[in-house]
Amino acid sequence: MARGGSTMGEEPTWAESLLMFVFIGAIPTVVGGAVLLSLFGLTMWATAPLRRRRRTSA
Repeated sequence: MARGGSTMGEEPTWAESLLMFVFIGAIPTVVGGAVLLSLFGLTMWATAPLRRRRRTSA
């Protein structure tokens, strides 16, 4: 039969909580950084012909 007592697991230690907080915070940082770098790179790539044209006409 079923045992009595709590069905919840143990409370995490402060170190485990801190580690989980760091991991959870790192995911949006990495993804957001990749998106920003991609947008920056695409912008530089898309505007390269305009910069080249401006430089030759000056």
